[in-house]
Amino acid sequence: MKRFNLKIYLTSFLMAAGFVSCTDLEIEETDSFISEGFQGLENPASSLEALYGAVRGQLSDQANTYALLEVTTDAQLIPTRGADWGDNGRWRKLHQHEWGLEDADVITPFEQWNSNQLLASQILDDRSNSPEDVKLEARFLRAYAMWRILDLYGQVPFRDTSLPTTALPEVLSGQAAVDFILADLDTCISGLPSLTGNSGEELKRPGKAAARFLKAKILLNKHVYVNQLNGGGGSPDAGDMAEVISLVDAITADGYELDENYFEIFKASPDSETIWFTESNVQNMIYAPLHLNSFGLAGGGGWNGFSTLAEYYDLFEGDPNSNRVETDLTPLDGQEIRRGGVPAEGLPFTGREYTEDVEGYEFGSNVGFGFLVNQQYDLDGSKLQDRQGVDLAFTRDFVDGTGSKNLINNSERTGIRIIKYNPRFGETTLHKVQFRYADAYLMKAEAMFRSGGDPTEMINTLRVLRGANPLGSVAESDILDERGRELYTEGWRRNDLIRFGQYLRAWEFKNDAEIANQKRLLFPIPLPQLLANPNLVQNPGYE
Repeated sequence: MKRFNLKIYLTSFLMAAGFVSCTDLEIEETDSFISEGFQGLENPASSLEALYGAVRGQLSDQANTYALLEVTTDAQLIPTRGADWGDNGRWRKLHQHEWGLEDADVITPFEQWNSNQLLASQILDDRSNSPEDVKLEARFLRAYAMWRILDLYGQVPFRDTSLPTTALPEVLSGQAAVDFILADLDTCISGLPSLTGNSGEELKRPGKAAARFLKAKILLNKHVYVNQLNGGGGSPDAGDMAEVISLVDAITADGYELDENYFEIFKASPDSETIWFTESNVQNMIYAPLHLNSFGLAGGGGWNGFSTLAEYYDLFEGDPNSNRVETDLTPLDGQEIRRGGVPAEGLPFTGREYTEDVEGYEFGSNVGFGFLVNQQYDLDGSKLQDRQGVDLAFTRDFVDGTGSKNLINNSERTGIRIIKYNPRFGETTLHKVQFRYADAYLMKAEAMFRSGGDPTEMINTLRVLRGANPLGSVAESDILDERGRELYTEGWRRNDLIRFGQYLRAWEFKNDAEIANQKRLLFPIPLPQLLANPNLVQNPGYE
């Protein structure tokens, strides 16, 4: 890789920066910078807890990493409603594929995940004298952080903490990055404890199944990662697909299985599907889509933001214009279980676990699960209204005051809302599912398909469990659609669309000029990081 004289590079960069407005060139301590005189950590166990804390916080956020994973797809968008959610076009640019080098949602994740992997490497440094269990968890979190960077940016700066602090981090990409991450995961698979399905609180720490899950995810996408700096392309390796199947079979052997109670999986109670969760606050996942009056008698509600496209909602079986459920969530409009629905009133308070009493009702039990469309109701069954006194009925389309389709000047009622974590079970619950067995199950089905097998029976087993009709046969597009139905808002949509070659296609409100734009397969390397480490090169199309 071509190297530049740092003085010349710095001068050229600052000259160029003069033509860029509002660029924050303040450089945080990440893997490109490390405090002078590092001789090991005084308390590696405490540093590991700090690392977990950072990960939990980053995975609680509805912006930054989550925004890159979901808002840049067909699954999530945030229109501007009056003065709400304008934010200088921040959210619209992501959905329309118009992000640039200065956007906070592009800059922040790069800094965060690189900081995480640096701290993990410091814990793993022999001079820190970390206990073996601390090392194993740090190794998993390093692999996780490096995978995040590889997946989003295609280049992973890696600092060998044994080298002088003046040494620039090397940059791993393609096969080298994949090999490094997989080596960490292989060590984790050998050394981490075996945690079985329904292990409850233990699963906030990674076990063998979590390491196997992440390894399978990387192998499934390996042909993407190896070629992403060279224009993409490539095809899955048969050996990799066989290993994906083997890894998922090992997860199954540990007692993980599909859970028939779909929305129960996202409660804090044990279930058979959760492989790894973080003690991340799920409040953002609850508040971001809901209206300010959604909680009705409880005296508050959401932030009236995150919504989905009607075309995504239409992936699910059921009446396209109605999505109602009984108070016990029994579907009323022929919809599959995963689409959820809107109840016509709340539930009487009976003291169920995780619930609170509000005037004789379960707090938040008037809020539906899944996709919320049409009229929303208060706990007592009365119609909720927006702040202008209009009945709060969420619409399929995003339109402005003239009735034209638009992402600006929307009312408070536009857009179908999606919610998996429900306020009835605690609006500040510290339990967010990261790896789930149904995802592993679908990875195995996909690996079978890409190996020439027929996963129809597997797919239909899941569909029937979720209240959907079985398919006569399964094509590649059916697997992608099934993943979209099963895993919405769980942070996998961008990853899936890229692997299936659908991320660059048209969808509503995407800028026509950005359709098929190859540069959007990766996010740009933030300018301050290019300044800090000349071993990094800007991703194609962002130069």
